Amino acid sequence: MPVEFIGYVSAREQTEILDTSGPAVDPRYIAATALIHERGGFDKALVAFHSLSPDSILVAQHTASVTSKLGLLIAHRPGFTAPTLAARQFATLDQLSSGRVAVHVITGGNDRELEADGDHLSKVERYQRTAEYLQILRREWAGGLPFDHDGEFYRLRGASSAVLPYQPHGIPLYFGGASEEAIEVAGELADGYALWGEPLANAAELIGKVRAAAERHHRALKFSISFRPIIADTEEEAWARAAAIQAQVETRQISSQPVKNEIALDHAGSLLTPENLPVNEGSRRLQAIAATSARHDERLWTGVAQVTGGRWNSTSLVGTAEQVAQSLLEYYRIGIETFLIRGFDPLTDAVRYGRDLIPLVRSLVEREDQLRRISR
Repeated sequence: MPVEFIGYVSAREQTEILDTSGPAVDPRYIAATALIHERGGFDKALVAFHSLSPDSILVAQHTASVTSKLGLLIAHRPGFTAPTLAARQFATLDQLSSGRVAVHVITGGNDRELEADGDHLSKVERYQRTAEYLQILRREWAGGLPFDHDGEFYRLRGASSAVLPYQPHGIPLYFGGASEEAIEVAGELADGYALWGEPLANAAELIGKVRAAAERHHRALKFSISFRPIIADTEEEAWARAAAIQAQVETRQISSQPVKNEIALDHAGSLLTPENLPVNEGSRRLQAIAATSARHDERLWTGVAQVTGGRWNSTSLVGTAEQVAQSLLEYYRIGIETFLIRGFDPLTDAVRYGRDLIPLVRSLVEREDQLRRISR
């Protein structure tokens, strides 16, 4: 099957190795990043969500306005907007963009960050709320007569919408989270499951769990995996760049002033202590993987995950474009059809991915599919 590539559009330039600059919302940077991704052959671009970040739907709207075909994967946290209103917001943007909207559902694993927006539910309660929220989204997107809903978190009377998704099959829901609660909700209600970059064996194990959860509901999901590819003309240069990136992240963390609010650690971070290590299951998995070695499966590198404690998507595939493409093919072989890739130097890396990496992977996958058809 054809593979899908998802990039990353943020409101301004910022990564673990780059200081933030300019306004919190930089329309020109958003537009430039969006156009680089569209011209580079990306299928979609992720717009992230955080308790202190600009609104993801509005950033996605600006992205849609300057592009003509780039899809929008909009990160969204259930519970802070009424599900009926969120359904109309996404359907409206889907109509305005001619069907380019998808939603990446993030229930949230950091209690302290969630409390900044007034959410004090337990993790179990959050996933229960997410399940109910997604059920309402799907019901409103289905159209038809007004409906009532009596749930634990929402009570609706005569809910309906005059605006529906552009496509008859609705708006795709991607889902993240590696806990048992997350896997159960994904299996029942998601269209796609997204995992952070892990070694092949670990990724295959997690895919198996999610597939089993989906099968219990007679469903099948697509799978996405995230990497921060580090590509150079030679393998030696690529590994040297990886080492330089890790050194930059370490230096920035050591030189940063201690901060009491973990929300401020999103990109630069602070020196890790047992007290500020992230505790969500996805981060714990990365911590365990990184603790065993910085290198896995020849190309997978966890150097930044070691420094940050797996606080976010931070694992890389390191090598030449040909080598990284071959590694991505290995993930395709275990059932992953979508690759979310973003660089530590966002614009420069996105250009290189579009020029050197994406065409190679598409070609390898096409050849792989042809061989599969011949062998049947």
